[in-house]
Amino acid sequence: MPTNTEGHEGSGPWTDEVVEQAAPGVFRIPLPLPEDGLRAINVYVLRHGDRATLIDSGWSFGPGQQVLERGLAQLDLDLGQIDRVLVTHMHRDHYTLAIRLRSLLGTRVLIGAGERESIEAAVDGAGSGVEDPWLSRWGAHELRPLLAARPPRPTSEYGLPDEWIDAPTDFAVGDRTLRAVPTPGHTRGHLVFLDEQAGLLFAGDHVLPRITPSIGLEVPRDPLALAAFLESLQVVRQLPDLAVLPAHGALGARSHRRADELAEHHRLRLDATAEAVGGGATTVYEVARALTWTRHEKHFAELDAGNQYLAVAETAAHLAVLVRDGVLADGRADGVDTYRAAAAAPSAARGETN
Repeated sequence: MPTNTEGHEGSGPWTDEVVEQAAPGVFRIPLPLPEDGLRAINVYVLRHGDRATLIDSGWSFGPGQQVLERGLAQLDLDLGQIDRVLVTHMHRDHYTLAIRLRSLLGTRVLIGAGERESIEAAVDGAGSGVEDPWLSRWGAHELRPLLAARPPRPTSEYGLPDEWIDAPTDFAVGDRTLRAVPTPGHTRGHLVFLDEQAGLLFAGDHVLPRITPSIGLEVPRDPLALAAFLESLQVVRQLPDLAVLPAHGALGARSHRRADELAEHHRLRLDATAEAVGGGATTVYEVARALTWTRHEKHFAELDAGNQYLAVAETAAHLAVLVRDGVLADGRADGVDTYRAAAAAPSAARGETN
């Protein structure tokens, strides 16, 4: 495995197996993901003497753990020298390898207290997908057979952490101080970790450099997760302008500019969502089908079942904000949520969210 100490200007894609020095004592190791369009997750190794702390851990499967072991070996470390894992949020690509490392080696696992309900649901076997009761409310009945055809994901990878983080709070990691800052939206308990002295923001999935994070993909679902996400972008905007160390994507982004870009993206999506309702779409599913998706402007039918589910869930999040802001009015017919333009709707009020 090559070691790149030249920062984000390295020649390979960000998903290549490499150890990249992000800052003195901080190293990025991208780990592969199984059956996931994101391809990889960045795990950050914070070295302090002959010990290390990880920020996020990866997905609990053999190839990911093996890449982590090879990366640590490049730093003259092994899994047994990891004292703890600070986890940004409960999604399996961030959390579940930490649970496996604890079972093997006793590694301590810490995550935000806001994730308690979702992790307890995951441990109990609850999750999103074909059994999601929201599918009926969204009018997305056609998704059920598509989601049912996918292989089930095991829930045994989940477990409770050793410590729930009541953020904001500080952690000593060798000579550096990390501050855990709540940034709900992607999930209700999402945290970012700030190293202000070094000018670093370990951003998890809150601020990603090339893509926009999914909103509120958790059980139980928060209908106003997008509102929380937009408020959390302002939390980042009020911090110093920092180098973004994202969970997915290359290094090099700055936190203020990228937070502004993400807020603008959602402003445009709110406009497009309102226009779709004005064009005759009345349910979440109909609105999602009327919009285009991804940076490549794909039609809904071009997405696979998993991404169609994400698209419908994100559409629901935008519709909820538009209802809150008085742009749309909602109702229900035969158990399905419906939407229409509100009388005398404020034309630009939703843009004030960010």
